[in-house]
Order: sequence, then structure tokens, then C-alpha cells
Amino acid sequence: MLLHNSPSEQYKQQLSSVFSHLKVGELLRKAGIRKASGISSFAVFQIIFLLVFQGRNLFRLLGSGRTESLPGKDVVYRFLNETRFNWRRFLQSLSLRIVSGFEKLISSHRIRVFIIDDSVLRRERSKKVELLAKVFDHVSGHFVRGYNLLTLGWSDGYSFAPIDFTLMSSAKASNRLMEMREDLDKRSSGYKRRKEAVMHKPDAAIQMLDRALKAGFTADYVLMDSWFTHEPLLQEIMSKGLHVIGMVKALKQRYIFKGKKVGLHELFEMIPKNPKAEIQGSVMVKTPQGLSLKIVFVQNRNNRREWLAILTTDLSLENAEIVRIYGMRWSIETFFKMAKSYLKLGSEFQGRSFDLMISHTTIVFSRYLVLEWERRQNTDERSFGGMFYLFADEVTNIDLKTALRQLMAFVQELLKNQPKESTALLCQLQKWISELPGYIKRLFVIPGCES
Repeated sequence: MLLHNSPSEQYKQQLSSVFSHLKVGELLRKAGIRKASGISSFAVFQIIFLLVFQGRNLFRLLGSGRTESLPGKDVVYRFLNETRFNWRRFLQSLSLRIVSGFEKLISSHRIRVFIIDDSVLRRERSKKVELLAKVFDHVSGHFVRGYNLLTLGWSDGYSFAPIDFTLMSSAKASNRLMEMREDLDKRSSGYKRRKEAVMHKPDAAIQMLDRALKAGFTADYVLMDSWFTHEPLLQEIMSKGLHVIGMVKALKQRYIFKGKKVGLHELFEMIPKNPKAEIQGSVMVKTPQGLSLKIVFVQNRNNRREWLAILTTDLSLENAEIVRIYGMRWSIETFFKMAKSYLKLGSEFQGRSFDLMISHTTIVFSRYLVLEWERRQNTDERSFGGMFYLFADEVTNIDLKTALRQLMAFVQELLKNQPKESTALLCQLQKWISELPGYIKRLFVIPGCES
């Protein structure tokens, strides 16, 4: 039996307070995640949410001495396999609530970004999982069994918040090892998520950006890696009022520079460079379709003889600022690492249903969001920044005349506490004041010094 003062109970109490503050139960109901009878959906959600913090899987938890107070295994799996639950609405609502809290802690001038990236979820031993496909793993350079988790995140450079995802199968039917169920209600959220799974990734990325903007998220730039930085996608994103910063590789893409069509290697050879600096140079180019870009060449820290290229559609940015903003993209890589290694993404449940994978991925993303929100609440120095703003306003409202008088009064009070040196110091002070302009000299009344 778990004791009331055990770490597990402390986690439950703390998370219960967080859930209450974020109104997670209300968000679940608004997303249509509810049950007609029996234990509530919120209670089942909490049980699954807490598994990773208790260091147990569902089998071990149900086999513990608390079985009487827990739902049965079938209840949990029916909850995860439900087709009608709108998990995307829940994740977006929770993310928006947390991001809105972050917005209160940062300056309005701080750069915010959307980040688009994908990560492979492997299912090497699976054979009959719904929409299982052969997907290309860029890390290993081979095709593997599984899915591509296309994710859209928001970042302010300090925190990362996942706000949407699409679990991608393959747009090519020949790469799909299993097809979707045919007995689904086409009005259900589950059917729509399955249809998204067989889209092309650029189309799915645009849809995620549309949903994020419609939900109320805002950002200054969209950050992407080299897989996404192709002209059609760049133009689509710019049509939504967003600029793009992304890595670009030396592929078949050509750029117009000084009236010539050149590749990335040729472009690097043609521009003036500073080989001793990390930022070796930059150039303004156009694509054959007329899209204006700025490309910055940066030395590769892993191999000093090589370089990396970063492009942006915002031509007004300085080179160093482009590199700095693109560095914010790394937060999504750490998110994937955290989700897979510590929050059990893709490994906690191994069902065959596509709905189970969607619901469990959403719960893993929710775990990360709650942890990030808790971190910011406890460690962000701007959390108690109201006093700073009150003080700053007071200082701003003091004019030069008052400030000088207060400074001189402070000096005179200081000299009274140093009687031995006060005469000499007063003489030096009076000499300094005598050399000031007349309109400032009239502000002070300094006693004369004895010769």
C-alpha cells in the first residue's frame, strides 16, 4: 500500500493543484472527452498521466494493492481507444492557457517563434498496427517500421510548448503496411486524424499553422530544418504574415545572384568571406520564382572545414540575429528527447489502434506542458517583477533637478559621518560645483570650506 506521505502521494497532491489551476477537467469536457457513466474521464486521465511519475506501467499499477480504488484495465483501454474524443482541441486549449501564462512573464519585444519538425516513432516488432508504414529515419539513413510525428511547437527562447501534432503514416500506398479501419464514422475525430496521416508533410504543416493562428497563438518567425525549406512552403507561410528562418542544404535548388542561376556551393565561392569568424558571410538572392531571400553562411563547429547555410525571408535581420533566432529551434530537439526517454512517448502503451496512439501522444505532450509550466512558475525571476516595474516607474518620474538635489543631500549626510575628512572633501566638492553651469550651480547650497 502507498503511504499518504510517500513521494507518489506528494506528486498527486501537487499535480492535483496544478490541474485545478489550469482547469484540466473543464478543458477535457469542452473537447468532448467525457463518459456517460462510471468513473469520470478526468479520473482516468489523471491515472494515465501519473503513471510515469510513479515509475510504474498500467499492469504494475493494477497489480498493486490499490486495485479496489482503480478502474479496470478495460476502462482505461476503452478510454484510450475512443474515436470520438477530440484530443487535438484539448491539447490546443491546454497549450494556449499555458503559453498565455508565459506571455505575462516576458517582454512584449521578445521574439516568439513557431517550430516545425518531425521525429520517427519506431514500431519495429509491429505487424498489424493501424496505418503502420515504412518511414525514412534521417538519423540512421534507412527506412524503418513506424510513424513520423510531425510536431508544431511555440517557443520564447526559454520555454518550449508543443501545440499540435500529426501522426504521419505515408502518402504512398506502397509504403503503408496496414490500412485504416473501414467501420469508422466519417464525422468522428478519429477518422479525420487517420485521413491526415496519409497527407504529404508540407500540407499537414500548413494545416497545423492555420489551426494555431486560428486558436490565438502568435509568433514572429517559423523555424524549420532543411527538409521543409522549399520555396512552395516558404511562400505559403509568408502568405499568412509569418517570416521563415531555416537551414538549407546544397541540393538541386538554384538561386539568382548577379543575374546568374547558381547552386549553394557556387554561391559560397562568389561572396566575400571572413574565414576566421564563425559567421563567414551573407548574400541576398532570389529564387527562380522571384522570392527574395537572405542566406547566411556559418562555420560548422563539428567540422571547421565545412559550413552551414541558414536562409530567411526577413531581409532586414542582421546576420548574428538570424543565427541567434535559428538557435531557438534546438528546443524542439530537447523536447523529443525528453518525451521519448523520460515521458514514455511511443513505449508506454503498445496497442494496435490508431486512436490509442493519438490519445497517448496527447497525454505525453500534456505531461511536458505541465512540467514546463511548473518550472516557469517556480524559477522565472520575472514572476515577481511587479515590484521592479513600480520602482522603475518611480525612478523614471524623478526629473534631473530633483535627482541632483537628492544626490547632494546624500553626499552632505555622508560627510557628517566622516568629521576628519569632511573639510577637505567639502572644499573639493565646492570647487567642482563652482565649475558647473550657472543653472545647475543654483540648485545647491554647500557650506563654505575653511582655508
